[in-house]
Amino acid sequence: MKKRITLLLVFVMVLSILVGCAREKTRPPVVFADIGWDSILFHNAVAMFIAENAYGLDTKEVSGSTPITYTALLSGDIDVFMEMWTDNLEYYKDDLEQGKLKELGLNFGDNIQGLYVPRYVIEGDSERGIEPMAPDLKTVEDLKKYPEVFADPDEPSKGRIYGAMSGWEIDLIMRKKYEYYGLNENFNYFDPGTDSALAAVIASSYERGEAIVGYYWEPTWLLGKYDMVLLEDAPYDENLYADGMTACPSVNVMVCASNGFYEREPDFCKFLSKYHTSSALTSEALAYMQDTGSSLSDTAIWFLKQNDALIDQWLEADKAKLVRDALGA
Repeated sequence: MKKRITLLLVFVMVLSILVGCAREKTRPPVVFADIGWDSILFHNAVAMFIAENAYGLDTKEVSGSTPITYTALLSGDIDVFMEMWTDNLEYYKDDLEQGKLKELGLNFGDNIQGLYVPRYVIEGDSERGIEPMAPDLKTVEDLKKYPEVFADPDEPSKGRIYGAMSGWEIDLIMRKKYEYYGLNENFNYFDPGTDSALAAVIASSYERGEAIVGYYWEPTWLLGKYDMVLLEDAPYDENLYADGMTACPSVNVMVCASNGFYEREPDFCKFLSKYHTSSALTSEALAYMQDTGSSLSDTAIWFLKQNDALIDQWLEADKAKLVRDALGA
């Protein structure tokens, strides 16, 4: 009888382990939205590292355009959006009010965009032997004083402003700004074609210590690597912005989750609600990845080691220890 009882207990224990393993295997992975730009892929990599090492979750990404991935979030086919650019989706606020998704927290809200010049154009750079080229340049309108500094190689009698990419909504606004400030009188507005081409021409000009003025935005690797100055503009006014008459607004970039995922993984969503970075931190990480050729996962590890204090801000002590153990910290 004792032998039967012992065998029965062993059977029950083995069955419990098998059932537990089966449940663990059927636990679905966390699906992150991949919209293709570097910053969201970086934040995905950081959150995925923490999901896997602190919460024991599998992860994957699903690629698509913003409208497609956003629709997938509402339907539950995507679980997490690490960068929801809220002002860029006209239906976001209504969907949020109707309870179609969960807004967990602010990733960053200090992003900016506009016309930039290298700092050495204004202040010079003694270490590189560069004298100031436009010492009184402060605002967008001030550019009118310096067309010769930013001479267009195809038409040297005029300056060149590298604009935004055609097809982007900001391109229409930048063209209106170009006209509003009268820059069309002595500057040409140049369409760079692609964002990679724009980054390449700014980077090459910077490396050669040449003057250049162009549209750009944060967070990006380029503004994380190079010391660029955003030219001042009139304070943002939503009624005047579309006509290029004011500065561009900063957008609250939120971390969001599907309703189903919020109910299924409340502990992980608690971490996501505390996930807060900045445009500057993001640009710094992207610059590291660009300079070193590191993968997204290796950049995430570097970032967490460089910004150890964030781990304690985001996680409970036991989870933070698991992350540090995985980092080898």
